[in-house]
Amino acid sequence: MATEVATLGGGCFWCLEAVFQELKGVESVVSGYSGGHVEDPTYETISQGTTGHAEVVNVTFDPDVISYHDILRIFFIIHDPTTLNRQGNDVGPQYRSVIFYHTPEQEHVAREVMNETAMVWTAPIVTQLEAFTRFYPAEDYHQNFFRDNPEQGYCMFVIEPKVSQFRRLFFQRLKG
Repeated sequence: MATEVATLGGGCFWCLEAVFQELKGVESVVSGYSGGHVEDPTYETISQGTTGHAEVVNVTFDPDVISYHDILRIFFIIHDPTTLNRQGNDVGPQYRSVIFYHTPEQEHVAREVMNETAMVWTAPIVTQLEAFTRFYPAEDYHQNFFRDNPEQGYCMFVIEPKVSQFRRLFFQRLKG
């Protein structure tokens, strides 16, 4: 079985990680940083908003179980692609909506899904589409954050509502 990787930024990586970890066909989700000009960034450096990096997730998935197209459709439902450099109270270029495509086919599918999605939103989509260059895994304490810290305030008030909405909308796609 050949897997593929989707690299997506839609605000805080904890929210995306929590949703994609529950999706059937997803082998792994790693939170990290991509799209910037600084080598080996840390959470502290990217939080300054000057490295060019976005908080992203690397989603490794089985395309025989779930397509890249469907991964992106879910991505556009679980975050707001119409707000520039922000998701809720998280503000700065590190929280931008961005798709880093790995192949020309992924770029084509991303453009297709963005066009489909544009009809759903009343404001214009500001999601950036960029060629993937490099991914830096985030520090260990960022991995599996929602799973490991369900009682933490951010998890309860920001991540849990997104995960609950995802579960309601996509219950047939949840892992067993």
